[in-house]
Amino acid sequence: LSPNLSFLPLLQKDPSEALVIAVTTRAIFNLEEEHKLYLEKGKEEYARHQQANQDKPLPPGTAFAFIQAAQYVNEKILESNPAEKDLFDIVVLSNNSPESGVRIINSAKHYGLEISKFCFVSDEDSTQYLKSHSVKLFLSADRTDVCNALRRGVSSALVFQQEVQAPSTPLRVAFDGDAVLFSDETDQIFQEQGLEGAVQYERAMEAVPMGEGPLKAFAMHLGKIRKKFSQEESPIRTYLVTARSGRDMGIRAIKTLREWGLAIDEAFFMDGAPKGPILAQIQPHIFFDDGLHNIQGAQDMGVPSAWVP
Repeated sequence: LSPNLSFLPLLQKDPSEALVIAVTTRAIFNLEEEHKLYLEKGKEEYARHQQANQDKPLPPGTAFAFIQAAQYVNEKILESNPAEKDLFDIVVLSNNSPESGVRIINSAKHYGLEISKFCFVSDEDSTQYLKSHSVKLFLSADRTDVCNALRRGVSSALVFQQEVQAPSTPLRVAFDGDAVLFSDETDQIFQEQGLEGAVQYERAMEAVPMGEGPLKAFAMHLGKIRKKFSQEESPIRTYLVTARSGRDMGIRAIKTLREWGLAIDEAFFMDGAPKGPILAQIQPHIFFDDGLHNIQGAQDMGVPSAWVP
């Protein structure tokens, strides 16, 4: 909601129907200086710093524009149907103490972010609360968080802090294919038998849909929201940016998406070429990939990225 409406009570969302996304404080805000203070001086000094600066808004972090764009989608949905329950619902999870969390809440209010659920658990593992919030996607700047979430069966990705210049609207989400949207079966064949073996496997399996990857469930719910609009009026655009070649390995990917009923606005089969330049053109609010070299290439182009281990 726009800042001048921030005094209104937030719409209570039904987690059984909403697309719940959980983000840590270091994913949505830039807390790198504060985190360094925590590591060097300890949690007590960190807490004192946060309380002393509780009225000073934190700068946006890597996932900030993504969350802001999801909020824009909610506004467009409610314009069409004020009773709609299939919305984005954002939860902030933090290992901050409640006292340190005042600055986080104040920062969210400063930017007009529609976040009503904050979970401050001090030194506890905050990922233990993901299932109780029906979280479909978890974004964190801490690798331990991500691994814990994955062990709990929650789709998760690691964001890397960077300066982000993503467009505000519409919401743009880009996915890698294998080991992200799809299973890693072909990647395993590639590791064992090389490119030729992977190509032969794909040709033999062309009519068989691939297994689901760690972000399929999130992508499917995103697609469900996307279907509420015509393609011309949709506030969501989705992209597949894969290292697969279109000629030898593209058909199975397209047939798998068709079998799932998952519409993708644009697909790029890069045949192993760097993904950074095309991502710079797309300008997604977030790009998911399982390859750290692709994440680095995206970051070099200023694209907010999240690694799916």
